[in-house]
Amino acid sequence: MALSARLELRQGQGLVVTPQLQQAIKLLQLSNLELESFVETELERNPLLQRADPPPNATPSAPAAVESPVWRTSSGTGLGGVEIEDRHTDSKSLHTHLHDQLSVTRLSPVERVVAGVVIDAIDDGGYLRADLAEIAERLGCDVELVERVLDVVQGFEPVGVGARNVAECLAIQLKDRNRYDPAMAALLANLDLLARGDLAGLRKACGVDADDLQEMISELRALTPRPGAAFGGEAVQAIVPDVIVREGSDGQWHVELNNETLPRVLVNRRYHAWVDNAAKSEGDRTFVSDKLAEANWLVRSLDQRAKTILKVAGEIVKRQDGFLAHGVTHLRPLNLKTVAEAIGMHESTVSRVTSNKYMATPRGVFELKFFFTTALANADSEGESHSAESVRHRIRQLIDAERSACDVHSDDAIVDILKEAGVDIARRTVAKYREAMRIPSSPERRRLLKQSA
Repeated sequence: MALSARLELRQGQGLVVTPQLQQAIKLLQLSNLELESFVETELERNPLLQRADPPPNATPSAPAAVESPVWRTSSGTGLGGVEIEDRHTDSKSLHTHLHDQLSVTRLSPVERVVAGVVIDAIDDGGYLRADLAEIAERLGCDVELVERVLDVVQGFEPVGVGARNVAECLAIQLKDRNRYDPAMAALLANLDLLARGDLAGLRKACGVDADDLQEMISELRALTPRPGAAFGGEAVQAIVPDVIVREGSDGQWHVELNNETLPRVLVNRRYHAWVDNAAKSEGDRTFVSDKLAEANWLVRSLDQRAKTILKVAGEIVKRQDGFLAHGVTHLRPLNLKTVAEAIGMHESTVSRVTSNKYMATPRGVFELKFFFTTALANADSEGESHSAESVRHRIRQLIDAERSACDVHSDDAIVDILKEAGVDIARRTVAKYREAMRIPSSPERRRLLKQSA
């Protein structure tokens, strides 16, 4: 067969991703802090760009930043002359270490949300610096749920993390060593006497002799009053919300951009006209033309980015108003496709918008991705679906309400109760959720309740 060259024309369609389109896509993914850095670079390299000064006497509509619940404490232990050696520090931060452990913990999605808030409230020393009742009120859940989650977090490494004071921190470590007894409990309850050197008072409070007391104090000195000190510190960064949500006097939720954090730039038209007139060579005129096009593109892209974020956030608030009003148990099922179809955008665009973006609500600051949950069908096909997180929480509430062996609900009984409430769920799904929450079966719960009666 002879080979020959020939020329063919073919027609087809394809998407050409220009450098400017690539940059526009990148802008959607950037957090507001990253965007500020990007705009600062553009201002330095493009003489036709200038910052837009805020209007005179402008009153900010919202705080520019809502700081993460992270607190700092001094390194003093209050243990009366106990010297703690400097230890080698790990390059990984304490919070990263705790979140890594959370990711492999078998908790329900609701419990994971609570655990994340608890971890974020732990300082570099390893202490929880938030009130459990405040966390519960913020998330719209029971304090008992927060307490259960805290108990899980206090089981993480390093031992002693998540304690609310020095005594609790040391107690956790002693329990881990199987050395926590009534005498030790009395010693921890009287650390003020140890700090003052009142050994006689301690012996009386603990009911031990002098030798036993010295041995107990030696055990305390072997513990770590700041368990987080073994990890590398991290700079405390403010979580800056991109969107502010408030409840208006009309009872509706109002969504607005946090304009105080958005970089505002303008094209300096006067300077462009002067430079363009002064350009002598073709190369100079091309340079000015290119910079003008880049400046115009950046201004348009920033405006489009802001409008896109606002549109996505508005749809999220519209669909998750139950959570804002009543708490975490009222999260509705939501996915990227649903939001994308509602606002007429591509699913990938919504995904980029929700990445590294935060919403400030009356319940606190949440990442936009927090509001996307899985779903279970409603028993009434015309009704709404229920989020899996909400169903798990209902199961937990039903079981928590059991006070005697006669009150214990079997998995089948829970199915019937949920169906009456409009939740269509299989028995095996109830069992799966119950096991994931580490709740015993109904026969086991009956035995436990009979034993405690």
